[in-house]
Amino acid sequence: MPSGLEIIKAAMDEFKKIQEYMILAKKENAAETYAKMKDEYLTLKALLNTAGVTLTDIDKIKE
Repeated sequence: MPSGLEIIKAAMDEFKKIQEYMILAKKENAAETYAKMKDEYLTLKALLNTAGVTLTDIDKIKE
């Protein structure tokens, strides 16, 4: 069973990854892809906020 810190670390890794993909999708004008990724981004952002992670410095999307 993963610990709370392991879960937060995994969520932070996914948050970073999804942001990179969103930036690329926006650059390529892939609106549908961006919208789908934004759903995942918002879910991860909510999870990390609930876990008490401050996203101010690591959130590149700022939406």
